[in-house]
Amino acid sequence: QVQLVESGGGLVQPGGSLRLSCATSGNILSSNAMGWYRQAPGKERELVATKTSGGNTMYADSVKGRFTISRDNAKNTVYLEMNTLKPEDTALYYCTLGPRLDFMTYWGKGTLVTVSS
Repeated sequence: QVQLVESGGGLVQPGGSLRLSCATSGNILSSNAMGWYRQAPGKERELVATKTSGGNTMYADSVKGRFTISRDNAKNTVYLEMNTLKPEDTALYYCTLGPRLDFMTYWGKGTLVTVSS
């Protein structure tokens, strides 16, 4: 069974930074892409940042230049460095796995990021 466990969420002031981590386990051989989606209250789930094992990336326009995704393929771990956080970044962030950058098939339970003063 594939498992994804997120960590690193919390409360941060606007302009601050957080680093999310996701440790994965199980049979993920068919999952080329890893990354992060988020869902804010009353909004649809959206792609934040994803990355393939080969290094290709996809970012939401709203986070480009502020967030950086990275992977440790040997550890099957994905990270999200979030800088210059804004209140509109407040959401439940889900770690994801899937066959391509914009199509995910496995989901973690989520970690809450709250950006507020």
